[in-house]
Amino acid sequence: MFDSEMPIKQKHLDLISIINRRIMAKFRLKATSKAGKSIKTEFEAGTKKDAKAKVDRLVQKNGISVQSLEKKELYEYKVQKPGKKKISGEKEAYNKEELERALTKLGYKVLRINKKLFDFKGGVPTNEIVTFVSLSADLLRQQLSYDEILDLLYEDTENKKMKDVIKEIQKDLKDGKEGSEVYGKHEDVFGKFAAYMLSVASTSGNMALVFESTAKFLERDAEFKKNLRRSLLMPTVTVLAVVATVLFYVGYIFPATAELFLEFDIALPPMTAATLEISYWLQDNWIMLTLAHIVPISVFIWYVKTPKGKLMLDQYIIKIPVIGDLLHKTSIEIFSRVFYTLYSGSGQNIDVIRVASEACRNTYMEKRIKEVAIKMMLKDGAGLVESMEATGVFSNTAISRFRLGAESGALRENAKQLAEYYEIQTTYKMESVIDTINLFINLFIMIALIAITVVSSEAAIIQPN
Repeated sequence: MFDSEMPIKQKHLDLISIINRRIMAKFRLKATSKAGKSIKTEFEAGTKKDAKAKVDRLVQKNGISVQSLEKKELYEYKVQKPGKKKISGEKEAYNKEELERALTKLGYKVLRINKKLFDFKGGVPTNEIVTFVSLSADLLRQQLSYDEILDLLYEDTENKKMKDVIKEIQKDLKDGKEGSEVYGKHEDVFGKFAAYMLSVASTSGNMALVFESTAKFLERDAEFKKNLRRSLLMPTVTVLAVVATVLFYVGYIFPATAELFLEFDIALPPMTAATLEISYWLQDNWIMLTLAHIVPISVFIWYVKTPKGKLMLDQYIIKIPVIGDLLHKTSIEIFSRVFYTLYSGSGQNIDVIRVASEACRNTYMEKRIKEVAIKMMLKDGAGLVESMEATGVFSNTAISRFRLGAESGALRENAKQLAEYYEIQTTYKMESVIDTINLFINLFIMIALIAITVVSSEAAIIQPN
């Protein structure tokens, strides 16, 4: 994708520090210089506190006198032209008077202007992001300018927040801002990796290919998460619901029936007596039993959210049979797909390997690639395949394909083939895993229902003394 004259720019190397910003608010500063000259400038900041801190630094450095610091906010208005219908709308402005003057100049009679107190825009669904990136790739291939593409996407997008993001991207690009700055502040919408890829696209030799690869990554990521929920989350919820139903029956409903026989001094059958004993035990120890389950699970969830816990989880989860294998191969697929997209074919492309490792969605694999493979390539002058093999996180198939690509001079093509192979394999295996899990869940439900039915039916054979 990149030729020798179009490498990844150095500024992308520290993109991680750039794209940690969220969508910035706009501020306007009015001040007077030491010479008495009026100053008016606009800038962006995360919060008003951050904006004031920036202004304070300017005051200390240049000795300016601040007159006002205003934040651009959203206002609701209602206006009317003579003989026309009333019009309502929303517009951003630094203050109410400024918006009123602007509407008056357009020939409107201002009926009402109020600051919008609640500007709830909601989130942006994954399918909206995928559509935005996919359509951009298709339209770029049709030789449309990116500005025209953004106009079309803005008109066809219904999600309010996505509309604002597209509008802001278009404005920033027209202002000549760098791609890392344009897309980096929308990381909360696109995600860390997608924001990086879109910023790379603006400086690449093939913008359509980068957009297409990003769309493919987002589609696969969304599909994998959906399948993972189907294979793990829903079965877990189903099992917990069945267990809760059985416990409620045994601990509350069943004793109410069985104790009627005890009142008349009737001997209970074996299963009924045993179930009643279990019921009494559950009633006496339910607090300890609940804590024994909730506390370890809560501690585990807290631990895996820490950097150290996340690293440990990612290290061992890929070793779990079936599900771990799918997670492992999916991470290799993502690594290969990103490698194919960014690899220039000249030199070792250390930055490409680093970015691909950060995208593979496994912190342990990322750590091994950075600390072993990249270190070997930089310090020891080792080759790509030798360094990847030393990490111990790539499958034999992956090493074989990368070695073949390195020997034949077709490393990018082999990386793409590996990604497509693992995509097909993991898709079919995931469907098989989901079907197998559903089978066992149905068997578990059947056994639970049979047990409840048998225990309940035993009451029919109870006879008075």
